[in-house]
Amino acid sequence: MHENIHQNDDVLKMLDSFLREPAPFWDEFFSDREKSIPIFVNAPDENLVSYVEKGKVKRGKVLELGCGPGRNAVYLAEQGFEVDAVDVSKTSLDWAKERADERNLSINFLHQNIFDLNLKHGEYDFIYDSGCFHHIAPHRRMCYIRIVENALKDEGCFGITCFLQGGKLGGADISDWEVYRRGSLMGGLGFTEEKLKNIFHSLEAVEIREMIDRDDPKISFGSSELLTGLFTKRCGEK
Repeated sequence: MHENIHQNDDVLKMLDSFLREPAPFWDEFFSDREKSIPIFVNAPDENLVSYVEKGKVKRGKVLELGCGPGRNAVYLAEQGFEVDAVDVSKTSLDWAKERADERNLSINFLHQNIFDLNLKHGEYDFIYDSGCFHHIAPHRRMCYIRIVENALKDEGCFGITCFLQGGKLGGADISDWEVYRRGSLMGGLGFTEEKLKNIFHSLEAVEIREMIDRDDPKISFGSSELLTGLFTKRCGEK
């Protein structure tokens, strides 16, 4: 590969190579299913269940960004959503497919980097991200936001679950500039209500709160060390 910068994409790719964990990292991460990792439970996020049960998110076509082992994608498919679920790790997608097959569910799993997706404008009623965004480096944040804004229908919803700043599960309390000084995301960036509102200011905030702790992982997953947010796309937003 030529290490020359001719356009903005070249800058992004250069910074990616310094900061973004490659697919082999995530394949290794998901390879041992017996590890004590909170997101390895086979149950959906409690906030996602709340959105659906309270009618804050209407059934339709959904895109899950960074679906991991598929626990939320499986739940959404069971609730009658048409589900596209993407992840950079083939290992996690194999696990997700097994879970879907066990329940005879049809889910369109995509083995891709989210920044390589070719999405139609206004294709989705709902976009959900549980655990992907806090691993997105600051220089890719605008690309991420454009994906969400472009792919959502007018009045569509965007939901996110991410590290709470300073939380015990992760959530580095460092500035965007400090990421590059250190050359690391420090295991994942942490966010606050104010930060999420500022980052997704083009969307209308419906609800931003800490996740509610859940004791029974067979029903739903919840940890107050995580932050959740639900936004809607205003009519006429691009």
